[in-house]
Amino acid sequence: MRAEFVNPFLASLINVLKTMATMEIKPLKPRIKKDEIARGDVSGLIGMVGDQTRGSMSITFEEGLALEIMQNMLGEKPHGLNEEVTDMVGEITNMVTGGAKRILAENGFDFDMATPVVVSGKGHTIRHKCEGAIIIMPFTSEWGNAFIEICFE
Repeated sequence: MRAEFVNPFLASLINVLKTMATMEIKPLKPRIKKDEIARGDVSGLIGMVGDQTRGSMSITFEEGLALEIMQNMLGEKPHGLNEEVTDMVGEITNMVTGGAKRILAENGFDFDMATPVVVSGKGHTIRHKCEGAIIIMPFTSEWGNAFIEICFE
């Protein structure tokens, strides 16, 4: 998988959290993911289809980070993962994919986005609907970690 496909998603996540939740997250080293187990507690998964490629992207947050994002965006911190938090993760997934889509379109790669699916719970699974290597990019913050997974055919 080429960096030109991955980097717009990473930059978009950093930008969305900075502008919408006034928080900084720090990227760590990417690697290939070999299983379907989520590394956090709540995940948004979105499919993408275009003339040149097909793939999917997920964003997973540890509970503490998700709750802090909710606090910063809406001014109230829920007591745990609830429907409002999962809705927020779906919206963040949409915003990140939309931001990456704009960057990729400028480089001639266009795709359509599906509606995100949000899954939560300890040890939940993420199934990418494409045949390709899954790149996982961890991010860290003082409230917990986030993970982007990207898979393109």
